[in-house]
Amino acid sequence: MLLKIGSHKQKNLFRNRQRNRFRLGVWLLPIIAVSLWFGYREVMSYIVKPEAVFVLGGAEERERFAAKLAQQDPELHIWVSGGSPHWYAERIFNNAGIERSRLHIDRSALDTVTNFTTLVDELQAENIDSVYLVTSDYHMRRARVIGEIVFGSRGIVLKPISVPSEKKTEPVSKCVRDGARALIWLTTGKKGAKLARY
Repeated sequence: MLLKIGSHKQKNLFRNRQRNRFRLGVWLLPIIAVSLWFGYREVMSYIVKPEAVFVLGGAEERERFAAKLAQQDPELHIWVSGGSPHWYAERIFNNAGIERSRLHIDRSALDTVTNFTTLVDELQAENIDSVYLVTSDYHMRRARVIGEIVFGSRGIVLKPISVPSEKKTEPVSKCVRDGARALIWLTTGKKGAKLARY
């Protein structure tokens, strides 16, 4: 009788261990998958030479920084999403000697998620496989999360270049929120604009 009770306890202990391992695996698998994806994308950003500059509007210094970057490589086209008024952005690039034919300005974005979702199809149609991502340092973490989801879904590699600022890095909660919005866009085509309010 004691042997039966002992073997029953051992079986339960074995089952509990198996369940715990399974639960751990269920939690770890997505984390490992996401880590591998971002690791792969990070390696690709060093291997692939960017074919364009993608500037997130919202600060004039980003456009000035992009103009300097474009001066170094006359092959690069510049895509500005949002930002300063159209005429002012044109003047910044014109003063830097960048031909108007290299400049693409889009004002339809309402926020960081739509910076990416409104232009990803255009960039893909232009056969652009890699871009310099230019935004302020405090904003880069969130921009990369969104960009890796939206642009990554089309095989466009990001090479981030941060513009120095004196602002504090945005909270992780904004990254999570907008990462979720990017996933909503990826799966449904909707931008999840209501989430941006929270």
